[in-house]
Amino acid sequence: MSIPPAIVTCTRAAWSWQWRQLMKGLAPTDPKGNYRRPSSDKPHAIGLSKEELIGRSEDQKPRLIVGKSCPWAHRTWLVHQLRGLRNNLSLLVVKADHNSGRWKLEEEWLGCNSLLELYQLCGSPPSHRATVPALIDPGSSLNRNPRLIGNESAQLVEVLNRWPTTREAPDLAPERLKEEINTWQKLLQPTVNDGVYRCGFARNQNAYNKACEDLFSALEVVEQALSKKGPWLCGSQLTLADVRLFPTLIRWEMIYMPLFGCSQKPLWSLPKLWEWRQRFMAIPLVAETCDSKCWREDYFGALFPLRPSGIIPAGPELSMIVNAVVPQVQ
Repeated sequence: MSIPPAIVTCTRAAWSWQWRQLMKGLAPTDPKGNYRRPSSDKPHAIGLSKEELIGRSEDQKPRLIVGKSCPWAHRTWLVHQLRGLRNNLSLLVVKADHNSGRWKLEEEWLGCNSLLELYQLCGSPPSHRATVPALIDPGSSLNRNPRLIGNESAQLVEVLNRWPTTREAPDLAPERLKEEINTWQKLLQPTVNDGVYRCGFARNQNAYNKACEDLFSALEVVEQALSKKGPWLCGSQLTLADVRLFPTLIRWEMIYMPLFGCSQKPLWSLPKLWEWRQRFMAIPLVAETCDSKCWREDYFGALFPLRPSGIIPAGPELSMIVNAVVPQVQ
């Protein structure tokens, strides 16, 4: 038996209203329906000197806390890997709890079982949302007061680039390239890194169209820059500019294209950018930071307003996508 059009219209209007209420909690917007990332007071990130780390036991080492599915945390994890920081900075991976909406520790640390408990232990005010990445100093034998010393990814990658390690570790932000790195940051952070969320969380067609246009325009800028300079964003050297872009683009086909509607054109239609991603993925230890199964579980399974069924669709292995031979662009 067919459903009367009036009932369909009424049901659609009711569902639309409910969806908008759910989205208010997930992703606030401005009056025009453009997504605006929730603001949160963040402590200014600070590093520790070599002298402050000397003589610490294993349980006194600072911890870099990351969640596998979080692209912002992925940046810091990459720097941790690329610069070989494991001897002076331990890595702690937390898991997303979809029911509570919080990050849970897989193993208890400092008497805490969740990231929120760690933030509270460090005396963080409620305005500091318990997010990853987080850099926590548990304290030395002289000072046993745990403290949060950073949780903003753009700052933390710079702190970790100066973190004490071996002389052979690469400098990802040499003085001669800092201005260019900052220029890339100012372009890519709002239009690409946050731009994919502006597409996915847009409330109306106009908001989506604007976000999508800004996103792909910025990717065209990257494509042209790689065509002229390459092989990296700042030329011959891998820098923080590349590190900040990679977590977004490595999730492209798995997450942002199917779930967030970043589908104006396939990534392979930007051949220099495609090669750049392959090149980055081939760097030793980078693949260890990429868990596409976890990405899909957390994005498709947790973002209920975007995926009400909670069904996690099947997808190809990440290596099949990254290493695919793409057709020639005419």
